[in-house]
Order: sequence, then structure tokens, then C-alpha cells
Amino acid sequence: MSPRTLPPEDVLRARERLVLDHFDDEACQEWDRVLSTFPHPHYELIASMTVHDGDRAVRDYYHNTRIAFPDQHHEIIAIRHSHDAVIVEFWLIGTHLGPLGKIPPTGGRHRTRMTAYFIFDENENLVTERVYFDQMSILKQVVGGLDRKKPRDLLRLLRVVRGMLSMAGGEADPRLLAAGSTAPVQHANEGQRGG
Repeated sequence: MSPRTLPPEDVLRARERLVLDHFDDEACQEWDRVLSTFPHPHYELIASMTVHDGDRAVRDYYHNTRIAFPDQHHEIIAIRHSHDAVIVEFWLIGTHLGPLGKIPPTGGRHRTRMTAYFIFDENENLVTERVYFDQMSILKQVVGGLDRKKPRDLLRLLRVVRGMLSMAGGEADPRLLAAGSTAPVQHANEGQRGG
């Protein structure tokens, strides 16, 4: 299909339904249902230049982010379509109640505007969720409620900075640096939930 030609309306509706189900199941933490929207789960987080590829890696990602933000949820702003993707702008909202990697919990809340590209292959299988967001926006919000005049909060802020620094400077996933698609190869015998 040409990059300038949209698929027929029934294809666009089916894609959108699949993506909305995916979002709803994420909010309910129904991980089996979320993962069934992919023949092979594959997330790309552009802000951190990381890839979570495969069932175990994606489940670990869900687990770790929900420990950090157990009340995480979203508000959809807009949905758009391209020849091979559904593009969703949304607010991601959550309270930092658990560790995020080496960053200790702050108790702070964030509301961060994000964009996710749900990319489909030529057989209409969801092959990639590629998410763009500003990590600094989240960080500023979750530490914003700390009172730097209180020793306890100052110590927590210091631990946050130490945690950030220990996580900084890692290598970008090389799949995100290569030209062309980073979508995984579809694996035999892996199905997709219908929409």
C-alpha cells in the first residue's frame, strides 16, 4: 500500500477497535488480553531508546511500571490514522508510589502528554507499539511536590538524583538506531485477538 493511500474504512475501524481494546485492557491490567492484540509483543520507548520485545520482556515492562505507578491510567486526546498505523495522543497519569528502576518513590503525581504509534503489517497484524514522551516532564512532576526545605524530602530528592544518574548513559537499543522498520518478524503459530 502506498504511504499516501489510506486503507478502506472497515480496516481503519478494525484497527482502531483493536487499539482501543488494547488501551482499555492496559488500564485494567489485563495483561493476557493486551498481549493477545499482538502476534508478537513489541514495545519501543523512544524517550529511553529501549525496546521490550517478546512476551516476557513486555510483561516485565508492565510489572515494573505498575510497581512504580500502580494507579497508572490514561485519557485519550485524539486518534489518527495513517496507511500503516493508528496514532494516539493521550495523557498518561499516575502516582509514583514504588521504585522506578533505581529511582525511589516520591509520592508525586504526573500527567504527561504522550503519543503512541500502533503499527500494523501488510496482514493487518499489530506488530509494534512505539511511544514518544518527555521523561523530564514526568520527573519534574513527580519530584515537584518534594519540599526542599525539609530534610526528609531533600534526602529523597538526593536519592532520586542518584537513581537517575545510575540509570543514565546506557546504550540505546541498536534496533532504534537502524534505518527502516524495527518491527519484529512475525512468529509462526502466534495469533492475534480479533476486533
